[in-house]
Amino acid sequence: MSKRLEDFMKMNREEFDDLEPSADLWSRIEKQLPVQEGEPKKRETKTFSLGFVLSVAASVIVVMGIGFSLFLHSQKNGKVDFAAINPVYAQQQVQYTSMIETKRTELKSLAQSDPQLYKEFSAEIAKMDSTYKKLNSDLATSPNQERVLHAMIRNLQIQTEVLNQQLSVVEQFNKEKKDQKNEIKNI
Repeated sequence: MSKRLEDFMKMNREEFDDLEPSADLWSRIEKQLPVQEGEPKKRETKTFSLGFVLSVAASVIVVMGIGFSLFLHSQKNGKVDFAAINPVYAQQQVQYTSMIETKRTELKSLAQSDPQLYKEFSAEIAKMDSTYKKLNSDLATSPNQERVLHAMIRNLQIQTEVLNQQLSVVEQFNKEKKDQKNEIKNI
């Protein structure tokens, strides 16, 4: 700019500043500008109908209901495939269970000859059996199923050892009775 124009503007500044632009000036200028592709467009708000919202909610409820019923069904069964956790433990579990059943059958013969002793022995085994059943029910929900299965096997081993001791006591008891009878006969 020329020096003269600048001096004129400085001297008459107050006369230039008395006018304010109108409030809608920018919106009028914006309308006249061409739309550029690089500019972000205004985001349109999406509205959902009530029917759409209700159908989504119903779908979620149905899926949750099916999932919950499957969960309850699996909890009721509570059967866990031991072989899937550890095949060796599964084999041991079958082996010890059959041994325990055999030894319990042998011990039941004691019930007729000495019911009091049989009652004490069976109470001892019943305690261990309840522990085994508790472990079995915990197995389905346990985060470390192999460890629980190992504890179950250990419980079966202890039951087997206790039954062996009980049977040896019965054997010894029967032997003493037999020896006493033989002594009485010999006298």
